[in-house]
Amino acid sequence: MLCLSKTIAIANQKGGVGKTTTAVNLAAGVGKLGKKVLLVDLDPQGNATSGYGIDKRDVKVSSYDLLVGSEPVNKAIVHTKFQGVDIIPSSIDLAGAEIELCAMEQRDSRLRRSLAPIVDKYSYIFIDCPPSLGLITINCLCAADTMIVPIQCEYYALEGLSQLVSSTKQIKRLYNPSLEIEGIVLTMYDNRLNLTRQVVSEVKKFFPKKLFKTAIPRAVRISEAPSYGLPIMYYDKTSKGARAYSELSKELLKRNKK
Repeated sequence: MLCLSKTIAIANQKGGVGKTTTAVNLAAGVGKLGKKVLLVDLDPQGNATSGYGIDKRDVKVSSYDLLVGSEPVNKAIVHTKFQGVDIIPSSIDLAGAEIELCAMEQRDSRLRRSLAPIVDKYSYIFIDCPPSLGLITINCLCAADTMIVPIQCEYYALEGLSQLVSSTKQIKRLYNPSLEIEGIVLTMYDNRLNLTRQVVSEVKKFFPKKLFKTAIPRAVRISEAPSYGLPIMYYDKTSKGARAYSELSKELLKRNKK
């Protein structure tokens, strides 16, 4: 039996590690496996929104309203053409949300309270976080049950990971005692490189039970898909990127079986 509902933040303080790509494609992969999924785009860049073919300029109610405004969450939900997936899009207004949140009461838990009415309507809620640890990301981690950390197979990956683990401990202590790391997923993976093998070895040493077996390869098709507003399994379902995200989706569901 699967968990009734789980909220997972896709987070890394470091940019360019495949965080949004993972959020977009993991949501699509889990939706394709028959689960009802909500993707919440909390990154001011809005790349998860455009990755689903939504023009940010056309968005009337967005994730900004969940943090700063008073619109009900139902008004922000967009039903996509992709199996099982709804999205709460980002908008350009989100860029100023950090400053507005500073003056608000209970500013760390506004997202959690906004999502509360619809949490049980979805099997999984994925939250795409900004690449920083400001008030928006704190809101994401306070609303989440667990977090998935994508890391690029490169020299500074472990340094960024250790910083994130330290920050997560602070979030647990101050705001969300139940927050756990769901898993670490390697992105832009190329097993031919010595550096890649070194990163894998180090992650396994420090987080032996957290590393997903499925790694996401460095692949041109994964990079192309967002420009067409499509997750990789809809853009090219036979590509190695599509196969990898499909396997990662299956691995996530298997981990969450009771």
